[in-house]
Amino acid sequence: MPRPLGELEDAVMTRVWQWNRPVTVREVLEDLQQERSIAYTTVMTVMDNLHQKGWVRREAEGRAYRYTAVSTRAAYSAALMNEAWSTSDNPAAALVAFFGMMSAEQREALRDAVRIVQPAVPEEPAESAGTPAPAADAEDDSGGRRSEPGR
Repeated sequence: MPRPLGELEDAVMTRVWQWNRPVTVREVLEDLQQERSIAYTTVMTVMDNLHQKGWVRREAEGRAYRYTAVSTRAAYSAALMNEAWSTSDNPAAALVAFFGMMSAEQREALRDAVRIVQPAVPEEPAESAGTPAPAADAEDDSGGRRSEPGR
């Protein structure tokens, strides 16, 4: 897991992720300039750094590059959460504390996510629920037939 993005790297990547298409330094610069005073060379350096770190790929177009995100914002966020959780000396306590910080909407989103990733468990028929399956015609470790109790 790469280190978390810096403040300006995050501002650039936010645009790349939101636009979800190849972008130029000029496009990112013009959008960033609506919020702050920033130089073209600064944005170009940040985007080159993001390329070197593997966050974006780039393709030459004339004398410029078009940059595309390598992964999604969701994948980046998940990797950050996983990294933080895996470095905890008490992962269960870290999860409890994290869940405690969540809003009701976030907890509902978590429930939805767990339902999506949980393997489907086939439901047992009502009459056999809780009763073991018959062991008829079972073989013992030696490969021979084993009789069921009571037979």
